[in-house]
Amino acid sequence: MTASIFAPRGDKRSLEEGAGFSPKFDADGLIVCITTEVRSGDILMVAYMNADSLRLTIETGVAHYWSRSRGELWRKGDTSGQTQKVVEMRVDCDQDAILLRVEAGGDGKACHTGRRSCFYRRVENGSAGPRLVIDEA
Repeated sequence: MTASIFAPRGDKRSLEEGAGFSPKFDADGLIVCITTEVRSGDILMVAYMNADSLRLTIETGVAHYWSRSRGELWRKGDTSGQTQKVVEMRVDCDQDAILLRVEAGGDGKACHTGRRSCFYRRVENGSAGPRLVIDEA
């Protein structure tokens, strides 16, 4: 299925100031998507969308992504129950990144490891160099 609901990409001014939604997909046909929880503002995950997953997200109000590892479309929550209802979608200035603000369903977790956020590790610089510290909050 081909997504054709997006406006053609215009000049810099129209991309940055215009009303046309013209997402810039990379050479693999993907655009990065940052997903946050609407109430807390916590970053839940970063994933990728292709044109079809972006179109489906807009049409259904439920987050859809493209799995690079599986090479397939994926609606968040179909297997985990951790659904994401889109409250707001934003695009950055040059339209090459998407921000979703979602209501997290199910148990509220987003990470496949069973954690609330995929960003559960902090990088600390110690005498032996950088290391990861797990936050289990």
